[in-house]
Amino acid sequence: MHTSSPTVIEQPAPVHHNRLYRRVVLPILALLRMGASPRKLAWSIALGLLIGINPVLGTTTVFCLTAAFLLRLNLVASQLANHIVYPLELLLFIPFIHFASRVFHIAPIPFSAAQVFHIAREHPLALIRQIWQWEWHALILWAVVASIAIPVIALALTPLLRKLLVRVEHHEYPILHHPRHNA
Repeated sequence: MHTSSPTVIEQPAPVHHNRLYRRVVLPILALLRMGASPRKLAWSIALGLLIGINPVLGTTTVFCLTAAFLLRLNLVASQLANHIVYPLELLLFIPFIHFASRVFHIAPIPFSAAQVFHIAREHPLALIRQIWQWEWHALILWAVVASIAIPVIALALTPLLRKLLVRVEHHEYPILHHPRHNA
């Protein structure tokens, strides 16, 4: 009597992606699978990245939604990029204001909290006017940077997203890992 052992089909190990892959790459893959064009996706991401670092704190979501809607770009991709760079917005806030004060020859922002509090107590309206001036000039500087960087980033991302779309169409990058069951 001949007994044969059952054929064992090796299952691929489950794919465990890091947080960045799950939070950034998978949504972009999903957008490509749903029919988003690589070109429009690239412009949406570039727009979100640059709006996400504008120096007017608390405005990025509204600015990003408005710009993406008016330009008929992908709202999800622009918001994804906007939220990814949030830490950069905080890191670049002071440098934008500092550099703008030098470019536009206005009083620099005092880096001492004691100086700011002193001005706030002694001349609150002057401080509000000065903060508005810092913000306004920093926003102008950011707009110049953004008007150059958005097309550069979009043009760089478009071919990468086209290659990614080809891989998605050939199912080389699955959105979710579906374990196969042995029959």
